[in-house]
Amino acid sequence: MQPRLVAKDIACRRGERLLFRGFSLTCDEGAAVHVTGANGIGKSSLIRILAGLLHPFTGSVDHAGAMGLVDERLALDANLPLGKALAFWEALDGCTEPGRALELLQLDPLMEVPVRYLSTGQKKRAALARLLNRTCPIWLLDEPLNGLDSHAQAAFEALIAQHCAGGGIAIVASHQPIALPAPQVVQLAEYAA
Repeated sequence: MQPRLVAKDIACRRGERLLFRGFSLTCDEGAAVHVTGANGIGKSSLIRILAGLLHPFTGSVDHAGAMGLVDERLALDANLPLGKALAFWEALDGCTEPGRALELLQLDPLMEVPVRYLSTGQKKRAALARLLNRTCPIWLLDEPLNGLDSHAQAAFEALIAQHCAGGGIAIVASHQPIALPAPQVVQLAEYAA
């Protein structure tokens, strides 16, 4: 099955505030989308709507293929050593190459460190490792470069390029510049209510 994600006429309301409306997007295999905009404009809300974690105020989202989300929520047990926390998800997700992500993201030396003691950048790399281990074709990334040093940023940008070259889809919400392969750039301000 070829991955595909289609958002039609999405509007997002948070509380009494309408953040954006009329947002539509179609992504087929190999697509890279960079959603930009100032803080508070609704980038994170859009990613959560695309992931199915928030319901749009209006509109619909359809997709073919599994989706993986990386946002500010780590989804790893803070009390476990990183190796055991990742192993839990590897077993659940049916990961066949757990060492690959650890090597690519330089996490091997941190396997015995409790997740709660990891730095912001280390936690972000751990979240990215979990995403790589899931082998899902649609990546939804909310501010994926936050907390990463320049080496880790370059490594992750290369992983996104590799994912898209292999037919995957990457939708990145970020106010930071990010190197994506032939990205479609979406200014969320154009849809502000």
